[in-house]
Amino acid sequence: MLFIQYPRCTTCKKAKAWLDEHNIVYTDRNIKEENPTYDELKEWYQKSGLPLKKFFNTSGVLYKEMKLREKLAGMSEEEMLELLASDGMLVKRPLLISDSRGRVGFKPDEWLEE
Repeated sequence: MLFIQYPRCTTCKKAKAWLDEHNIVYTDRNIKEENPTYDELKEWYQKSGLPLKKFFNTSGVLYKEMKLREKLAGMSEEEMLELLASDGMLVKRPLLISDSRGRVGFKPDEWLEE
């Protein structure tokens, strides 16, 4: 499992504690230091089964500064993936990626489904 998080994010801290409590083995990756690539994001998005818009950190400062709420509707999938790959702070976190699934945000019930 790949656990992608931002250390200052309280939800990420809760998720990490939950993973540890459940003895789930994972590789920890700081999204600020190692931004996801276009190809990684595309793969995770496809594994997730979610709309690509769910991968945006809508509560983030950068999202708001860029006025993405208004702009996303007119963007192609490729443009959205390129934008997400440009700055990890645009990506909703935490992410939990396995060989078969991609999860966005911390939802313990869904995380147990692996």
